[in-house]
Amino acid sequence: MKKILIAFVLLSFSGLSQDTTKISVIPALIKIDPSVVTITEYTVSGERIKNTYQEEGKSVLIIDKEQLKNTPAVSVAEILVQHAGVDIRQRGANGVQADIGLRGSTFDQVLILLNGVRMSDAQTGHNSLNIPVDVSAIERIEIIKGAGARVYGQNSLAGVVNIITKNPKKTFTSLKLTAGDFNLWDYTVTTGLKTEKTSHLLSLNRNTSDGYKYNTDYSIANYFYSGELDAKEETKFNIYKPRLTWMAGFTEKKFGANGFYSSPAFKDQYEETQTSVASIKLNGNMAKNISYSLRVNWRRAQDEYVFLRKQPEVFRNHHINNMGGIAFNSTYKNKLGVTGFGFDISQIWIQSNNLGKRVRKIQTAFLEHKFSLLKNKLKITPGIQVSNYSDVDGVFLPGIDANFKLNKRFSLFATTGYTYRVPTYTDLYYVGRTNIGNPDLDPEVALSYEGGIRHSYKGITGQVSYFVREGNNIIDWTRATDTDPWQPNNLIKLNTAGIDLDVNIDFKKAFKKEIPVLNRLTIGYVNLSQTTTVDDGLLSKYALENLKNQVTTSLSLTYMKGLTHTILYRYSDRVNLDDYSIVDTKLAYNNGSVLIFGEISNLLDQKYQETNLVIMPGRWFRIGLGYTFGNGL
Repeated sequence: MKKILIAFVLLSFSGLSQDTTKISVIPALIKIDPSVVTITEYTVSGERIKNTYQEEGKSVLIIDKEQLKNTPAVSVAEILVQHAGVDIRQRGANGVQADIGLRGSTFDQVLILLNGVRMSDAQTGHNSLNIPVDVSAIERIEIIKGAGARVYGQNSLAGVVNIITKNPKKTFTSLKLTAGDFNLWDYTVTTGLKTEKTSHLLSLNRNTSDGYKYNTDYSIANYFYSGELDAKEETKFNIYKPRLTWMAGFTEKKFGANGFYSSPAFKDQYEETQTSVASIKLNGNMAKNISYSLRVNWRRAQDEYVFLRKQPEVFRNHHINNMGGIAFNSTYKNKLGVTGFGFDISQIWIQSNNLGKRVRKIQTAFLEHKFSLLKNKLKITPGIQVSNYSDVDGVFLPGIDANFKLNKRFSLFATTGYTYRVPTYTDLYYVGRTNIGNPDLDPEVALSYEGGIRHSYKGITGQVSYFVREGNNIIDWTRATDTDPWQPNNLIKLNTAGIDLDVNIDFKKAFKKEIPVLNRLTIGYVNLSQTTTVDDGLLSKYALENLKNQVTTSLSLTYMKGLTHTILYRYSDRVNLDDYSIVDTKLAYNNGSVLIFGEISNLLDQKYQETNLVIMPGRWFRIGLGYTFGNGL
């Protein structure tokens, strides 16, 4: 607590300065549908039944465009770590390699989406944050805390993170150059083209550094393009509104992996990853009361790891996996409310010198209906999802959530149900120097429920909730002694419970006038407790290193027109590591065309670890210049 108070004082001072016979039945009551959640002018994107922010039955957090513009972060991982309930366990700097957990989960239990397209990796969750988009091209990030499997399928056992890219409203070109400690260089070009019926966004980025210690150098390249054709059918009722969108992206990372895996003693590890993604989606109306979306998508990931960087012949892994799929979703408005239905068919291929050749086919169908009762004050949405897998047991997931509007400011929400995760191929088949897979693993299953209260009025939004996740067959890599190899096993039980708080104050909207200096304040707090029946003599690699307490806050100040100052603070108290406090800050001047900024991460030069393997960088300075031709985004 003393460290928390000290950091808050410093912050305040700075501010002033497939086999269907294998389907198992899981009795669940869960509807986790953050399809479209309005938070002021923002929505959580999806294709299913739409809910306003106050109507939603889940904990939802939006990182909006203003927060992204002011953040001193150069990667998605560094953005997410600033928000309570999100546990980013980084190895190295600037998003080189990072795992994400939500509310005490492992990194395999969180689904990452890019514009609604699954970025989960069948090989390993270590690669799920390989996102081919620079921070400058992101419009917002949507975090759905809590079980999401009934809506999004496997890998969303603990939650979903959806990254939404910008859609140009005008033609522009933006250039940005950043330089920093440890010979850091970052080059970014973002351009948008807007015509009468189309829009296009192109983002090119390269980030390199010599690293903050031996063998932590890296080179990251991101290339992303998206487009839209909005060719509305001109009819008497203008009901069809067809809209075609598409995207393609590629990211490549090459980095020294000093102590990243197995043991800090292994300082000469090296890794290269590549991730490609492409999708095309058509959505519109079939009739005045029937909407639809049809999407085809593909993702390819390549991962090459060598144990000794200069002697790759000693030990080398090379994996290539592909995922292709087609998804259809539709909603039907009727006298009884709104009905949502659809299907998703996908296939995964993997080729690996370690994991072998594997193929998985997945078929999923869903049906749900939203009832509006008591003069639209009470929203109840029961639903069901059925998924079939060719190589593991399928699932049957019924569920329900509810929301009751108390008044124009407050609403109550609740949800409950089962969720699941299918083991990755690394879990099942990996054979290495210190890790051995387990082909007998069963899918993870958890019962999750949550209740809370939400506020949304005049620039002040917030929610507080209590949640429980009762996990069965939870997978963790364990070993009996330090000399044994790690091996995954289905822990008998892992229960997680906690309190989650988020508050966001936009001072101008809250008070309907400009407040001197003050712009925005956000506060987040999560308290977690976990209990397990795993043998106390076993050492845990992932599942039992959760955060017990987490505090995050950001303060955005405006000293004069165009001159902003952002201070970010986070306190992390982890079960198996020392607690720590981190302060990041950014001072920027932006008049719409010219951008000048300075950033400092880890301002207090705190020594800390987010995993039990890697000591994170100390204080890191960055400065940058940018110029935008046109009016930008």
